[in-house]
Amino acid sequence: MSVEITTGPPEVRIPASTEVTDTVATAEAVLSRRTGAAVRLADAEDLGGSDRSVVMRVRVAESPFELPRTLVVKHYGACADSARSDPFAHEAASCQLSTALPPEVRVGPELIAHDVNERLLVLEDLGRGSTLADVLFADDPRAAERALLAWARALGRLHTTMAGSEPDFDALMRRLGTRSWTDPVADDILRSLSELPGLLEQTLAVRTPPGIAERLADAAALLGPSRYRSFSPSDICPDNSLVTGTGVRFLDFEWGCVRDVALDAAYLQYPFPSSWCSYALPDNLAESMLSTWRSEIVEVWPELDDDEVLLPRLFDAQLLWVWVSTWWFLPRTGETDRPIDLHMPSPRRSTALVDRWRHLRADAESAGMTELAEYAGHLVDALVDRFGAGALHLLPYPAFRNE
Repeated sequence: MSVEITTGPPEVRIPASTEVTDTVATAEAVLSRRTGAAVRLADAEDLGGSDRSVVMRVRVAESPFELPRTLVVKHYGACADSARSDPFAHEAASCQLSTALPPEVRVGPELIAHDVNERLLVLEDLGRGSTLADVLFADDPRAAERALLAWARALGRLHTTMAGSEPDFDALMRRLGTRSWTDPVADDILRSLSELPGLLEQTLAVRTPPGIAERLADAAALLGPSRYRSFSPSDICPDNSLVTGTGVRFLDFEWGCVRDVALDAAYLQYPFPSSWCSYALPDNLAESMLSTWRSEIVEVWPELDDDEVLLPRLFDAQLLWVWVSTWWFLPRTGETDRPIDLHMPSPRRSTALVDRWRHLRADAESAGMTELAEYAGHLVDALVDRFGAGALHLLPYPAFRNE
């Protein structure tokens, strides 16, 4: 999961044999109750869960009813009483919402069965295709470009087909008995607005002027009600996007929510800002991705095809992402400037932050926001002073390095 960066890199663990056995047995019981007859599963394959859940692919060995040959089972542990929100509830409601769509426009896997008490989901197996991360870390730039444009198109279709779904999503979450169904990233953004200025002054000796704080508060209005809200999987990073023959499908709805579409569209300009592993993309490709997304969403929001309407909202979203990712990534006093993700190749935290603030500085200069551009420049200089000139060089994704 990419958005819980405040707790460090995601804890990926291999489930114990008892967990595998218990999960398979629970899934068999859930499916048997749903079909009214015994269902037997076999050949469990670990798909790499986390500290929150066990995820595995299973083969349907015996069923009196027609079920897919293989299924994906996701079994959640108990939700801590102190947790802000329940990832099982978010995923269950999100998958129910997506499954209600016609198959040809469905954005995620079909929900086959679920059990609230057992905290278990049985999902359609979307197959063994490559994720967007696999393509970006391969060596074919044309394949990577096609996959990214398909990703942008899928995101636009998601927003279009699920616009106006907020009442349905709220009802599903209430039915699951959850306490909260807000966007968890919004919670982090609001917290960062008050905490990051002090952290920047302490670690980089950069003071945040009142005008910048006011500009951030204005941008945070994007987190509230608007006419441009739609469902979002929230964690739409490369490893949660499956490239299939019919387009990109999104995986992992643990923090699915309804939010302003600009917060997702910012991923097209500032690649994957909540991702553990975010490298650079060719500049022209970012523009092509944004155009592809816009070609889909104008069906519902034709006014977003007007730069004067979209670009200010998009800038606000970019500003919020750069701000909160700085709060996530900035090494605290005494911390080492390590790679963002210790489990896979990734840039160092300082390098990712310098790249984001440099992009923000350029965008602010283009928009005539002099104070914000100067502030971003001060942060770039301070980061380079502390972490060295190497922080100025964010490599592109491997697929684009030999172009």
